[in-house]
Amino acid sequence: MECDDIHKQFKNIGGWEKTEDGRDGYFKLFKFGDFKQAFSFMTSIAMKAEQINHHPEWENVYNKVTITLTTHDVGGVSKLDYEMAIFAENCFKNYS
Repeated sequence: MECDDIHKQFKNIGGWEKTEDGRDGYFKLFKFGDFKQAFSFMTSIAMKAEQINHHPEWENVYNKVTITLTTHDVGGVSKLDYEMAIFAENCFKNYS
């Protein structure tokens, strides 16, 4: 998947925004009912990250998790970022 195609795919996911720090990447804020749900979500993402060897940047404050996706090795978004975003979206559906 070419970089332009990945950008188009991210637009189709919904809710993912371009990073604001000049890097080629996307971020999204996920909100949960409580800390336990947020941490469980992060654990699921961590397991996937280890499986595909692609680790997101993230921040957690109580019931909120912000995930930033970019591939440092290529200096921008890659197929792995898209795969991780789809995985995160599917995991999040379990908490909605």
